[in-house]
Amino acid sequence: MKLYLLAMIPFIIIAGSAACLPLITQPPSSQTDTPLSPTNTLTPTIIWFPPTPTYTPLPKVTLPVTPTVDVRPRYGDLILTDDFNDPAMWELGTFQDGVIALGKDELTLAVKKERGYLFSLRQDTSLSDFYAEIKASPSICRDGDEYGFLLRVSSSLDFYRFSLTCDGQTRVDKFIKGNASSPQPLTMSGAVPPGAPSNSQLAVWAVGKEMRFFANGEHLFTVYEPTLPSGGIGVFARASGEDDVTVSYSNLVVYEATE
Repeated sequence: MKLYLLAMIPFIIIAGSAACLPLITQPPSSQTDTPLSPTNTLTPTIIWFPPTPTYTPLPKVTLPVTPTVDVRPRYGDLILTDDFNDPAMWELGTFQDGVIALGKDELTLAVKKERGYLFSLRQDTSLSDFYAEIKASPSICRDGDEYGFLLRVSSSLDFYRFSLTCDGQTRVDKFIKGNASSPQPLTMSGAVPPGAPSNSQLAVWAVGKEMRFFANGEHLFTVYEPTLPSGGIGVFARASGEDDVTVSYSNLVVYEATE
């Protein structure tokens, strides 16, 4: 009996201890929240390559081709050449407005008077249809001072005058019975070097009433003038103010002009 009681003691102690422990209450199970579905926000669609209207080609227009007018001088046989070494061929001397003299292979006009004017004509020369070239070299020249070619000079001193100015302009004047007009008024040209010293190659192609004018290989303009069909040639220099003007001419050649 004692042995039985001793064997039961541990179970009694364990049972008593368990009875003395506080009751553990399980926490209530929490309700699982169901997440709300996100609200869908409308985002505009980016159109990277928007459609374009279908290309409709314009009707093909064919423009008429306008032929380029060839104004290059056409000429034939050589009529004359002048190296300015013969004093009998030009009017020389001392005049009221200045001096005209021959130098080495050149003819020089030196205007000494305020607004003075000098010209010299080639003797025994008459041309109708021709192409002529001459080199003009102003050494004292400024602003509106002028120099150039006299064309179709008559016995009564009617003529055309092809002028270059020292500020880079050019023109053609006509003198008939003492009255002056300008078939081609003053025109600025990049072909005309301003100031002095400088050099310019002047050229004129004249056939009938048509005259084409050139400077340094560039066509400047064409003038149609029937008044003077033929005549002599010469050169000139003119002062536009009170300062001197000096221009030399050289290398004159004249050819027969052809159409």
